[in-house]
Amino acid sequence: MESTKTTYKSFHYNAKSTWSSARRGMLSAVGRPNIVVGSPPEFNGEPDVWAPEELLVGSLNTCMMLTFLTLAQARGLTPESEAEGLLENVEGKHHITEVTVRPRVTLKSDAELEPARKTMEGVEAHCFIANSINARVTLTPEFVVAPPPN
Repeated sequence: MESTKTTYKSFHYNAKSTWSSARRGMLSAVGRPNIVVGSPPEFNGEPDVWAPEELLVGSLNTCMMLTFLTLAQARGLTPESEAEGLLENVEGKHHITEVTVRPRVTLKSDAELEPARKTMEGVEAHCFIANSINARVTLTPEFVVAPPPN
C-alpha cells in the first residue's frame, strides 16, 4: 500500500523597520507603501502612528474577512468589519489576550442569509492569523439584508 502524503507550500514574508527615534519608526517592505509605526500612547508613544498592537488586531481582522470572502467566493457579499483587541498584563508580561472581530455583511436577499452564516462559521478555523496567536478570538457577525433598489 502506497502512502499518499500531501505537500504544502511554504511562504516567506519580509518586513523591515527603521527607527528615527526611540518610539517612532518606519515599517517597510519591497513594493509596498511605508507605514509609520511606534509605541501607542499608553506606552509613551504618539497617537498618530500605527502601534504593533493595532497592527496585530488589524492583521487578524483583515485575515478573517479575506478568509470569509475566499470561502464565500463569487457570492458578491459586501463585508465591513471592526476588531478590538485586549492587551493585559498577565503574570508580569503584556499579552493580547482577546480579539473580538465584528463583521457586518450586507446581503441582497433573505435567501443569502443561511449560506452566509454557514460560510462565516468556517472563517476562524481557516484564518492563519487566528491560528497563529494565543489570544482568544471571538467572531460576532451581523448580517443585514439590503433593501431592494428603487
